[in-house]
Amino acid sequence: MKKSTWIASTAAVAVLAGLLAWAFAPRPIEVEGASATRGHFESTIDEDAKTRLRDRYVVSAPLAGRLDRVALREGDAVEAGAVVATLAASLPPLIDERTRRELELQVAAASANVQRTDARVGRARVGLEQARHDLVRSEELASSGFISRTKLDSDRLSVQAARQELDAAVEERHVAGHEAEQARAALLVVTQPGASARRRFEVRSPIAGRVVRIVQASETSVALGAALVELGDMGRLEVVAELLTSDAVQARPGARVRIHGWGGEGELEGVVRRVEPGGFTKVSALGVEEQRVRVLIDIVSPPQRWQELGDGFRVAVRIVSRAADDVVKLPVSAVFPLPQGGMAVFAIEGGRARQVPVELEARNGSEAWVRRGIEPGTPVIVYPGASVAEGARVKLRRVDAAGRSA
Repeated sequence: MKKSTWIASTAAVAVLAGLLAWAFAPRPIEVEGASATRGHFESTIDEDAKTRLRDRYVVSAPLAGRLDRVALREGDAVEAGAVVATLAASLPPLIDERTRRELELQVAAASANVQRTDARVGRARVGLEQARHDLVRSEELASSGFISRTKLDSDRLSVQAARQELDAAVEERHVAGHEAEQARAALLVVTQPGASARRRFEVRSPIAGRVVRIVQASETSVALGAALVELGDMGRLEVVAELLTSDAVQARPGARVRIHGWGGEGELEGVVRRVEPGGFTKVSALGVEEQRVRVLIDIVSPPQRWQELGDGFRVAVRIVSRAADDVVKLPVSAVFPLPQGGMAVFAIEGGRARQVPVELEARNGSEAWVRRGIEPGTPVIVYPGASVAEGARVKLRRVDAAGRSA
């Protein structure tokens, strides 16, 4: 074999071997990466909620009667003391002639009783005056020694008895007068049935606020205590969130709350006012029984920002259960559990994956707070696949301006 042929064959074999080695050599694994950063961390409790009035006032009928048609409508503003409804006394039932005659006789008897008590009062006044004159004469005679001390004491007791008799007669006259007035009022209802119906009673608002609901708008007869109108101050709204009991333990009074999804621009600021002490059972959409508890939240943003909100509006809340500044944090998708326990991440060093154990302090839906194990600025792999292992060659996947993998 010629030397030139041998050299050419050797070169061809070398090139072929290089091509085969390149073709079968392991390729770097394309991965998505992020870097550990230092900054603010928050762990939150996210839940749907709704607004409600802190104080709701139900205006009810103070008497049984006929309700006039209510002119107010839901959303109308009312001042404190403004008339919200008008009631008229109900017409009495029809009464037969016998009952009418009995009422007339009761009026006559009551009037006669008034005259009788007037006479008794006059007689008691005369008796008191006579007793006083007798006492004066007895005192003059007693000073001269013409009557005994016993006679003087007896006249004094007579004056006291006459005064008490007059007081009793006056009280009896008052009773008789009230009975006569009551009898005449009962007869007036029969003889002039429209007189009581013409009397109107105005029901007034106890607060300055807005009409939340008209319970009874049309003219109708209502019973004593029947609800007529619901009122409330829309400037005193609160947010009610029903949290799982395990989450409610972390929502302490005073915790900061961010309210979003309420329909307006930006987020509203709130603060937890109270966690109710009693829980209740609620069935979820999946049919699972859950123990929940109500958390009451005050809106602290200026009322001008949320004046469109009303009673029973749906919102979403994000309750901050824990917050810290200047901490090391990672995307929560970069952290994975170890078989022997603990957590770890894959750091990228020299184009290769290095498994680094980390100790977590807390996590939320997007970030993990790392207490120790990694330094800020270290690149890590997010969403590591099963092919990523210790020492594996990796290459960051390029991402275009729209965020899609290239």
